[in-house]
Amino acid sequence: MSDEDVQDVDSPETEASPAASEAPAPPPPAPVDPNAPPKPEVDDESPMDWYILKVAFNREDSIAEALRKKVRMEDMGEYFGDIVVPSEDVATFTRDGKRRVSKRKLLPGYIMVYMSINDDTWFLVREVGGISDFTGSAGKPQPMEPEDVERFINRPAVDDEDETPIKTAIPFKVGDRVRVKEGNFENQEGEVDVVDEANGRVTVIINIFGRSVPMELDHWQVEPL
Repeated sequence: MSDEDVQDVDSPETEASPAASEAPAPPPPAPVDPNAPPKPEVDDESPMDWYILKVAFNREDSIAEALRKKVRMEDMGEYFGDIVVPSEDVATFTRDGKRRVSKRKLLPGYIMVYMSINDDTWFLVREVGGISDFTGSAGKPQPMEPEDVERFINRPAVDDEDETPIKTAIPFKVGDRVRVKEGNFENQEGEVDVVDEANGRVTVIINIFGRSVPMELDHWQVEPL
C-alpha cells in the first residue's frame, strides 16, 4: 500500500453544517399578572431592619406565629429576626374589685418584623394568610423610624427593685358622664375630670350641697350614664 493510499488521521474535521451550529431558540417569557402587586426595588444584600406589616384585626398573635412557622419551614431564619406584636401589661378589675393583669395591644391591626428585604423574603411574607402588605408607599416597604423602634420595640427595661406601675384599662375618658354605684356617694352623678391608669382610679366632679367637689374613686365604683 502506498503512502498516498493511507488516510491522514490528523486531517482537520469537516466544517459543521449551519443547522448544527445554530443554538435553540429561547423559551417565551412567562406571562405577567397585571393584578400582581409591585415587587420592592431591593437587592439580595439589603441589611436587616424593622418593618411594619398590616394584618387582620384581632388576629395579630396568630398571624405572627404563622409567619414564624413559615420562616422555619422555608429555612430562611438567616433573613429574619424577631417578629413582635407590640403590647403592654394592663390591669382590669372585676365587679367585686379583683385585679387581673392582661396584655393590651399598642397597635391593633399591625405586627413588626426585623428582617432583610429581598425577593424571597418579600414573597414569603406576602404568602402568609392574614397579612395584607408592608407599610410604605408604591408597594415599597418602608423601614420604621428610629423613634418608633424605641417606642414600640426597645421599651425601657424595668428593674425588680424599681418596678413601673402597671397601667389599668379604664373604660372612661375625661368628660364622660358617670354615676357612682357604691360607697358614700352612691347614685350621685358627675363628670370624669381625671383618669389615673397607673392606679386604676378616676376623679369625678360631683355636685354636693350646691358645690362642685372632686371625688377620687376606684374606676369600678362608677358606671357610665
